[in-house]
Amino acid sequence: METDRRGRPRLVASRRPGRSARDEILDAAAELFTTVGYSATSTRRIADSVGIRQASLYHHFAAKDDILDALLAGTVDASVELAAELLAEDGPMAPRLHTLVVADTAQLCSGTWNLGTLYLLPDLRVERFAAFHRRRDSLRSHYGELSRAVIAEHDGPADADDLPFRLVEAVINRRSDDGTCPPDHPWTTAEAALRVLGCARGLSRMRAQTARRLGLSPE
Repeated sequence: METDRRGRPRLVASRRPGRSARDEILDAAAELFTTVGYSATSTRRIADSVGIRQASLYHHFAAKDDILDALLAGTVDASVELAAELLAEDGPMAPRLHTLVVADTAQLCSGTWNLGTLYLLPDLRVERFAAFHRRRDSLRSHYGELSRAVIAEHDGPADADDLPFRLVEAVINRRSDDGTCPPDHPWTTAEAALRVLGCARGLSRMRAQTARRLGLSPE
């Protein structure tokens, strides 16, 4: 019988992706929260899905809310950090917004489970998840700042500054409808975001720059 990497015997052999028991718990919870529902999922059910004892789960997360909070953080934290880096750099804003949109959309597209659907949970309306809401609001604010600068640079429509953020999050509905995203979706989303802000030139060059920065293949 295997252990859960904390010395306790596992109920079954590891059957979840992840480098640690914590990662496996997050994967199981992500599947259950997005397919069965958050309210209908207990910590015991998550533990059973991983193949560990419920007590072992509590070594990593004190409560189900903590698991949800960790999953939500994983959808925004990297993008918030990248957006802050991009805003601090010099040069035209359009290539920076392009990079952010590609990275953020790719992150929402690439996960096994469509975690963006959790944004609409009524359970998130409590103070417990205020930190997540602040992080998401911060990301939206960064998008707005970048977008307004692109509008100013390209004489675009003044009331379009929230559209890039909304275009990125539209991937959540696309995954809900289609189950997946085509490989070029992050790139077409980035180009659509720039076009609605009035920037329609130099997109191929931006694609190449973004690909180099993020280590991605420009589809």
